[in-house]
Amino acid sequence: MRALGEFLRDRRTRLVRADLDLPPVGRNRTTGLRREEVAYLSGVSVTWYTWLEQGRDINPSREVLDAIARTLRLTGAEHAYVLSLAGYSAPPPPAAPKPEAAPEHVQRLLDALAQSPAYAVAPDWQITGWNAAYAALYPNVATVPAQDRNLLWLVFTDPYVRQLLPDWEVTSRRFLAEFRAEAGPRLGEFGYLIDRLRAASDHFRAGWESLGVERFASRERLFRHPVAGELLLEHHQLTPQDHPGLHLVVYTPVREADAAALRRLLGAPSE
Repeated sequence: MRALGEFLRDRRTRLVRADLDLPPVGRNRTTGLRREEVAYLSGVSVTWYTWLEQGRDINPSREVLDAIARTLRLTGAEHAYVLSLAGYSAPPPPAAPKPEAAPEHVQRLLDALAQSPAYAVAPDWQITGWNAAYAALYPNVATVPAQDRNLLWLVFTDPYVRQLLPDWEVTSRRFLAEFRAEAGPRLGEFGYLIDRLRAASDHFRAGWESLGVERFASRERLFRHPVAGELLLEHHQLTPQDHPGLHLVVYTPVREADAAALRRLLGAPSE
């Protein structure tokens, strides 16, 4: 049980308190949960959880370990490791939800933004709809398998995206921090995506372990398109009142030269 206790203690100290809607401890400590906080959130006594971290032979049940894994936001691989240390078999891997299309009225809104690349993402950042301008900016969105049409997956695995973003190293890390902030208490639901990305991308794995958290802010983004050339676009995010689980991402041209380049890319006459 010593290895189990050491692992749980390590993961407890890594947690970002804001991810669980917990205030800092003192003035500056923003990471790490107290033992009593883990115990309360997992539905066990503080004494029992303390013994568990101390490696005492207390034979925790699978249900209790599952609850602690949820509290500590363990990935699927970490959850399976904890169970194995206690002598239990690994849980079945969580299945990715079936991709769903954006509601028709949301798709019409995207299409109406004809000169601005725009797309819709679900809470797990699955891309559920996009307009012609976004397909022109990123053609692969229309051709990748539906189960791979996830913004995080594409950012970290598609070489086209890396070429499209001259600041890919910075942008990919920021996207990851924004995803963690947006997912918040639902992060445990997205284990299928996190585990898949950890296995597929060293850059994702390093970024995920850094535990960055950052709220979205509208900002200028630079793209280097193979046909349109350099595009400076402003990045905005909107949420429909009737579908709060969706985010609409819209890129608007900053300069007239960017607007003209987008019109040419779409085959529209220049003004």
